[in-house]
Amino acid sequence: MAQQGGTVVAQTHKYLTFKLGPETYGLDILRVQEIIGMIPVTRVPKTPAFVRGVVNLRGRVIPVVDLRIKFETGEADDTELTCIVVVQLAGQSTVMGVVVDEVSEVLDISVDQIEDTPDFGAGVQTEFVRGIANVDGKVIMLLDIVRVLSGEELSVVERLASEA
Repeated sequence: MAQQGGTVVAQTHKYLTFKLGPETYGLDILRVQEIIGMIPVTRVPKTPAFVRGVVNLRGRVIPVVDLRIKFETGEADDTELTCIVVVQLAGQSTVMGVVVDEVSEVLDISVDQIEDTPDFGAGVQTEFVRGIANVDGKVIMLLDIVRVLSGEELSVVERLASEA
């Protein structure tokens, strides 16, 4: 909470919201570089299934991860709404694309609309979920894109980016 002229104002952050199947997710807008329509992705042999491959983005080759496969929500055919959200992971150099079913909108979400991630018990990994937002009756899972990939998985993606 922040105070302005004697009134308490809830801090808000901007999130890009998108769909994976019927679920809505959000990414901190400061991590998003751009959104592009689907372009041909070149598959790279011997990479994990969730790594779709690499794309040439204006002369820069970047790795592309399919969040549907990473989150084990099932594969889906690309549609005219499917797109790649280009995100910055760390520093200025690590950039990757994430395939999403549909980009929705940019929302201002206040901290009082965000609840902690529930504890689902041992074996359920949720460290990449920053929290769960309840906005106008919709549940939005807020992702920490830096933690979506494990250290080993991130190394694979960074290696792809540097070799390209």
